[in-house]
Amino acid sequence: MKKSIISSAIFSILATTVAANSQAEEAVKDYEILVVLATRAPLQKSAVPATVTIIDSEQIQQQLSVSNSLSDILGNLLPSYSPSRQKLTSSGESFRGRTPLYLIDGVPQSNPLRNGSRSGYTIDPMLIERVEVIHGASAIQGMGASGGIINIITKSATEGTQHQVTAGVSAPTSQSSEGLSYDAGYLVSHGEGQWQFVGGVHLRETGMYVDGDGQLIGVDTTQGDTMDSSSYDFFGKAVYQFDRERQLQLMINHLDIASNGDYISIGGDRENGIPTISARGELELDPAENEVTTASLNYSDADWLGADLNWQLFSQSFSALYGGGNFATFQDPAYGSDLYDQSRNDSNKLGSRITLNWLKVADSNIDITTGLDFLRDRTFQELAQTKRKWVPETEFENWAPFVQARFNTGDWSFNAGLRYEYGKLKVDDFTTLASYGGHFVEGGDPSFNELLTNLGVVYEFTDNWRGFVSMSEGFSMADVGRVMRGISEPNQSVNTFLNLEPVLTDNNEIGVEYFGDNLTFAASYFESTSDLGARLSPNSDGIFEVNREKTEIQGFEVTTEYALSTDTLLGVMYADNDGEFDSDEDGLVDTKLGGRNISPRRANLYWTQNWGSDVDSRVQWNHFFDRHIYTGAESVNNFDGYSTLDFTVNLMTQKAGDFTLGIENLLDESYFTYYAQTAAHDTRNFMGRGRTVRLNWQYAW
Repeated sequence: MKKSIISSAIFSILATTVAANSQAEEAVKDYEILVVLATRAPLQKSAVPATVTIIDSEQIQQQLSVSNSLSDILGNLLPSYSPSRQKLTSSGESFRGRTPLYLIDGVPQSNPLRNGSRSGYTIDPMLIERVEVIHGASAIQGMGASGGIINIITKSATEGTQHQVTAGVSAPTSQSSEGLSYDAGYLVSHGEGQWQFVGGVHLRETGMYVDGDGQLIGVDTTQGDTMDSSSYDFFGKAVYQFDRERQLQLMINHLDIASNGDYISIGGDRENGIPTISARGELELDPAENEVTTASLNYSDADWLGADLNWQLFSQSFSALYGGGNFATFQDPAYGSDLYDQSRNDSNKLGSRITLNWLKVADSNIDITTGLDFLRDRTFQELAQTKRKWVPETEFENWAPFVQARFNTGDWSFNAGLRYEYGKLKVDDFTTLASYGGHFVEGGDPSFNELLTNLGVVYEFTDNWRGFVSMSEGFSMADVGRVMRGISEPNQSVNTFLNLEPVLTDNNEIGVEYFGDNLTFAASYFESTSDLGARLSPNSDGIFEVNREKTEIQGFEVTTEYALSTDTLLGVMYADNDGEFDSDEDGLVDTKLGGRNISPRRANLYWTQNWGSDVDSRVQWNHFFDRHIYTGAESVNNFDGYSTLDFTVNLMTQKAGDFTLGIENLLDESYFTYYAQTAAHDTRNFMGRGRTVRLNWQYAW
């Protein structure tokens, strides 16, 4: 078998490096100041052998003036992240063609046993300080990061007492009364002596979305929607500093977002270009809701046996109610005919993460990071109205010791690590729904053992240029609940069912970056392969099922910024991802991945301008290119591209606070979303948001 392009490059560079012995001192650069917490080690951004994006609080506030969710923000700022669905779900959104792992202060938000596709909706964006993103598969944070790591860092306190109030209002430029939305929040922080505390609450009332033709966009009554919804988020974090080395931190966040259920969907005809729209009406069942409580307790000691110790205990209670219907999947003669039902996904996680960092071991240039991760997840999915188990109660335990070493010599930095994953499922005997044949499935307790490796090299060509190559493996479960609930053949056993095997992803990447006084530039090429992937495809009800097939994905990303002056900045982002899967089980990939599993080629151009010390603005243009690569029945996956233009202006005043005016889709473009075009389902043939005006206010004292 031929080596991949990146693998060949890595071996070539390593061979060259053996003979090299650079004695140059590592230059200290401004861009190195930021430590990336998502790496589990105190690494500066420039030392990470991967593409890293940091989204700071200023960018978050700026994007919230033209969007209303973390999904929208990521879609605007990450070149290989799929366009947002603009719904209460991340289903159909991928990162480099795979699923990313969401974290809040290091606590995993993704549910490995039954991915409800709502892990990006567990905290209000107003409570986020920054987001650290590592592109590509990585095992360093554990299970689930086959597409990358998205680590959400929450607000923190500083010395003294500070208060902040925020308020916002938005409306489309047509159908304004039904589209009126508003939100308000309060944040207080206090730091004195050994104590720090920050607490906040944020409330949202979101009206209807309107497309570029002035129609009410169809509400997703099944997956759930962010429009016609109410939400509240309570957040608190307390820190106690025992001394200069030891610290204890407690964080709790509770988010509840629920559809109001005042609208129903009407129509939708994909073949004839008729969108799904909304009209006032009563739902047959309860509206969709997401209720999540995340808690963590962190103890750190900067000098424990000569190491920097961080021990985190965490828990998460996750309950997602989905809208219902009289789907064929839900029918059972024992409950009558034309049965309406809806599903609820409940998951409870407990975990422990111990990390030890030794810097300059024995006065050498070697740093060591090691630790042990533990996760216990109990999950089930039921049909809420009839209390039938769609996914049986499943328990999963995962133990993962790991070690990572870094060697720095002059301009070279080498990273290598091992992570051993041991996972064990426990499922009792169960019977599938009647629509799958009502088959008895023998329970069991299968276990999985995998040794994951990673290798990375960073080279500082000059004070401004750096290059890196990396080979890393990711480990994730193949949405076990979705697999088990879809068993439609008799005489199956959990212990021997192949489709429960985990997804192992090999990620190879090569990149180069430049940081100059006026210009920054980054480009990378990556390859991502899985011998037993987890491609999703819809059944006749539009409910997605798992296909365990070999998949191969390749992609290219470029980002660059140029400062024309201290006041004017121009930027460009570009990404081109492509992938194939093995459709005939011959071990060779032969069919292009559709939109549910990979993002389109896209470009983003932006211009930021300071008009003085008190006024700045941003204009951003997003363009998604056509993807017409299918014929015959598969042509449903073709995509007609579209463009949107957003505008933001920020006014900062000393006495009245800061005001931000944002206009999303300034030109009122009428378009079908990427997901609608590639999901091939009439009832979800949704248009994207048309021109929407938002005014946000923030005041601090």
